[in-house]
Amino acid sequence: MFRRILVANRGEVAARVLRTCQRLGVEAVAVTTDADSDLSWLAAASRVEAIGGRRAYLDADALLDAARRARCAAVHPGWGFLSENASFAARCEAEGLAFIGPRPLSIRQMGDKAVARETMARLGLSPIPGSDGVVPDVGAAAQLAAGMGYPVLLKALAGGGGRGMRRVFSADELGPAFADASAEAASAFGDGGLYLEKLIVRGKHVELQVMGDGAGRVEVLGARECSVQRRHQKLIEESPPPGVDAGELAAVAAKARAALSALRYRGAGTVEMLQDEHGRLWFMEMNTRLQVEHTVTEAVTGLDLVEWQLRVACNEGLGALPAVEPCGHAIECRVNAEDVFAGFRPCPGVLTRLELPVGPGVRVDTHLAAGDRISPHYDSMIAKVIASGPTREAALDRMDAALAAMVVEGVETTIPLHRAILRHPTFRAGAHDTRFVDTHIDALLAEARP
Repeated sequence: MFRRILVANRGEVAARVLRTCQRLGVEAVAVTTDADSDLSWLAAASRVEAIGGRRAYLDADALLDAARRARCAAVHPGWGFLSENASFAARCEAEGLAFIGPRPLSIRQMGDKAVARETMARLGLSPIPGSDGVVPDVGAAAQLAAGMGYPVLLKALAGGGGRGMRRVFSADELGPAFADASAEAASAFGDGGLYLEKLIVRGKHVELQVMGDGAGRVEVLGARECSVQRRHQKLIEESPPPGVDAGELAAVAAKARAALSALRYRGAGTVEMLQDEHGRLWFMEMNTRLQVEHTVTEAVTGLDLVEWQLRVACNEGLGALPAVEPCGHAIECRVNAEDVFAGFRPCPGVLTRLELPVGPGVRVDTHLAAGDRISPHYDSMIAKVIASGPTREAALDRMDAALAAMVVEGVETTIPLHRAILRHPTFRAGAHDTRFVDTHIDALLAEARP
């Protein structure tokens, strides 16, 4: 196992990696920008390296300098920022640092969404119909969309998390959407390239959690469903996926395992799919990193996915991985500092009070404590609340009770909306899709009001 690693990220994911490192006896070196330097979670790190201004989490030179100064053996990229940047992974390896993630080639194959579609189609998965590669300009996008038929979806080639993504329902919307998506992708990932695919309007967003050893063994560690979204940002995730045919899911999982085995995939990854109205699962993209919602997979499998990322990266392989048979049900709510009654306006500010729920089947992942400031420069997540139980109904009830017990003062939060969603009959029945929030927003907000 590594003696010391650099966590090249911030906030909740950095604190999450740190907890596993502490349990395994690995020294975790944190990095911080000027905007983050006063957060209390940094006190738990073995060492803290300042890397510069607020955009320095995207500065490979600054991160590698920090790794050198701290004499780290490896770099964990977290999610977002440079986590799916093949050049950064290659530079780590050139510096003699293990990159705790896929090899640079795999990131290029899968991190570039157009290449991923082509690769996975060749290896047996069916991608959503779309462009063969990057769409060079809005004129080319218009021609493709006209031939394919609206609605269509513009998506960033690099990165994920809904950034650089726009739904387009008519030709008049295409030009502004193309400009906005490209600019957002360039800002978030340093690459403004877009591709285009047919929009499945009322699909279910389903994903497979995978872990590979880099030598041909790949395990599928269950599936998740994350259709409750707003502007492509996930709000709620759960495992196993409600309303998804188990036979169809098993067939796609077998194809995904075979494809990634052929690619000798290493580390954690997520195969993302959309289920259409006929129940068919279409390959959408692959994220070559740990995902925010990995917690629900951990809850139903009993695994620590960060631990297995570390073990694979230091060449221990998957030989000691126990047989995985997901058990029970788990759900995660992302609690953000946003005012849902004011158009989800971000609410940066100081947390004057923060009391987290506790109890059987309840887990809370956060990097914040009372007195910490939520910066306007980064995402607005306060915490992830995870509830598990023997059945979906039990997990939902436990989640509602956990959110009711959570106290956050100083900023507005999304907790009232989450509780309204949990009580909505469509969601309760597992009949929701990716348009659920947009379709029911007025009723949800009315239910959420105190």
